[in-house]
Parts: sequence; C-alpha cells; structure tokens
Amino acid sequence: MKLSDFPRYPLTFGPSPVHHLRRLSDALGGAQVWAKREDVSSGLAFGGNKVRKLEYIVPDILESGADTLVSIGGYQSNHTRQVAAVAAHLGLKCRLVQEKWVPWEDPVNDKVGNILLTRMMDADARLDPHGFDIGIRDSWKAALREVEESGGTPYPIPAGASEHRLGGLGFANWAFEVAEQEKSLGVHFDTIIVCTVTGSTHAGMIAGFAALEDLTGIRRRVLGIDASATLDQTREQVERIARHTAELIELGRDLRDDEIQVLERWAGDLYGVPVESTMEAMAMGAQLEAMITDPVYEGKSLAGLIELVRTKDIPADSTVLYAHLGGQPALNAYHSLWPAT
Repeated sequence: MKLSDFPRYPLTFGPSPVHHLRRLSDALGGAQVWAKREDVSSGLAFGGNKVRKLEYIVPDILESGADTLVSIGGYQSNHTRQVAAVAAHLGLKCRLVQEKWVPWEDPVNDKVGNILLTRMMDADARLDPHGFDIGIRDSWKAALREVEESGGTPYPIPAGASEHRLGGLGFANWAFEVAEQEKSLGVHFDTIIVCTVTGSTHAGMIAGFAALEDLTGIRRRVLGIDASATLDQTREQVERIARHTAELIELGRDLRDDEIQVLERWAGDLYGVPVESTMEAMAMGAQLEAMITDPVYEGKSLAGLIELVRTKDIPADSTVLYAHLGGQPALNAYHSLWPAT
C-alpha cells in the first residue's frame, strides 16, 4: 500500500507555511536557514505536529466505533492537548493520563498552558505521579481498562502517537509536501532539522525522504536532535518506526544507516529541563525572528541547528529546513525563565 492509498482526515489548513529566517541566517554566518511551521498549521487548539499524525489515525478511529480517545503525556503535553482537540472536533470523549514527566518545580505547572487548554476542551485529564519514559505505560493501560469497565469504547493513542501503527504516515507525507513547496519557492533543502523524543515525527520524515530519493535521485540529510535525554531508547524507537513506516508505504528497500541520524549534545541531563544552549536558542529565535520556541522540544532542536551551522558541521553552502513542531503553550509553565525586571 502506497502513501496515497491510506485514508486521511483533513485537520490542517493545508500545507504548513515555509519561510526564510534571514536574520538568524545572517547572525550565524553560514548556511541559509528556513522554517516550516507546524505550529500554525491547524485551527485546532494551536495545532502542532501531532495533528498531522492524527490525520491518518482519525479514519481508523471512526471505523472502530470508539467513543473515547485515550492517550498519555506529561503535565504540559502538546500531544494530549492535540488529542483533546481532535476529540472535541469529532464529538468524542477524551480520557488522558498526565504524568509528571518533567522535574520542573512551578506552582502552576499543572494548571496553565497545555493542560489548561485540554481542560477547556472538556477532556478528562488526570494527574499521575509517574516520571518520564517514552515507552508504553501501565498508567495508560489502566485508563483504557477503566473506560471499558465504565461501559465506554476506548481508542488507544500512545504517547506522541508514535507507537501507533500509522504514527509515521503524517510526516512521510510531510516530506512530499516539502518537495512540492521547494518547486514553488525555487529552493532545495539539503538538510532537515527536527526534534525527536518519542520518534514518529522524525521516523516518518526518514521514510518519506527515502521514498523521494528513490523517485528523484535527490538526497537530503534528516537530522534528529534528541530532546529525550534517553538517547539509546529514542534512537532505537526512531529506527524501528522508520523501518515500519517504510514498509507501510512500500519503499521496497531497507533504510541505510546514514538515513537514520539522532544527534545528542543539546538535551541536557533531563527531559523537559532547559540548559544554557536551550535558553540561547530560544532567545535568538525570539529576538531575531519573533519565532517563539519552547524549552522542552523546539528550544533544544533550535540549539542543535545553531551549533551545527556555526561550526560548519552543516556546510556554509547548505540550505537548511528547520521543522518547527509547535509547543509554545507550555511556556506558561516556564515563566520563571524570563522574570520581570
């Protein structure tokens, strides 16, 4: 089955916009940097990259006859916000497990930002004390059983939609969308930068760009910037999901090792906790381009991009596409990073 054969339920405005980050490029003095903005791609509760994944999962939800979406994330999960948004859009119930994934002490961490929006959309979001892990969680399994025992019909969506069998399709399609936008813009992106944690956004891109390479002969580097601080787990999951997605879209060959790159150095020691490079990147994005990034994901992937361009690990004659995956609502829970003066 090829990518175009999979049913897709439109949840975005259309192709997410691409624009040149001229001032950031000038400041870095190397490669030209562009951004593709998943943060403004949908009208569903501020959008983000998970909406694109859910476009391929919704047809399965509707076919299943489920009445309740059940998912999991941290207190400030972008994913659970987007699952709640899709549930509201479809007229379904939503049961969410919100674990304490980030050891960030803030008195409003469980009250503002993503979780506030989730509650506004009438999702049943319950706090759980368990810490971070990208794997399948017992607390999520318990929530699924609870919905069944109460007479509901749950539809399981794992963290980030990454372990879902269709989780990589949205960003495989993203690769083909990029290729069409390159034609209209008259530009070629030789390097793609993306944040990776639960893995299916990055993995879908790998499969999609591999398929494009086989069709066109044009090779691109897809560089995943780890923000999990559990590098081995994330790398294994990205590789597994990428290979599965490649099989789904009938790539017809095995993925090469050089097509699966997860880079460390910018995650820090703990998931969700910003480090010096995160703060510098967030400040540069905001002050040079009014491009707002968060301290959990995009601040760390932008930090990776900045260093790779500065050190010429990404050559000066490259044209780089930065995948902005969203996540800004979580900033409300990190207000102490920018205290009033």
